[in-house]
Amino acid sequence: MKKLLALLILCLGLNLNAQDSEKQRVKATIIKFFEAFHKQDTTTLKAMAKGDIKLQSISVNREGQSVLSESEYGQFLKSIASIPAENTFEEKLLSFNIQVDGNMANAWTPYEFWYNGNFSHCGVNSFQLMKGDNEWKIIYLVDTRRREGCQDHSKN
Repeated sequence: MKKLLALLILCLGLNLNAQDSEKQRVKATIIKFFEAFHKQDTTTLKAMAKGDIKLQSISVNREGQSVLSESEYGQFLKSIASIPAENTFEEKLLSFNIQVDGNMANAWTPYEFWYNGNFSHCGVNSFQLMKGDNEWKIIYLVDTRRREGCQDHSKN
């Protein structure tokens, strides 16, 4: 009985280590996405997605109503490529919450967005990913965008 219990504990430990390893691979994929995003490297960004995925963004309009904006990934790539070189932008990820189940993962990443050195907005990204051919690909991305409820950036 003790051998069976020890074997069970060993198997559970190996499974947890494998899941932690996959979480690290998902995190590395998200970091690579933002590195390519900041470099306006649309070739790398295109390769990181599974096809022409849909992007969605949730915000609140001037009337206080929730608004859902949608775009295709190809349009997103065109908009990234069209940002003039003299403009700077940075999406600072504040944390990662990653869940993995087999070949599916979700990454929840709160962020701050800065444009030309000025705070623009904050929110959270929710990435859905799938693993195929031993690599993680983005299959869906939704984010929130808001100016209220962010940390005080007037001191930055």
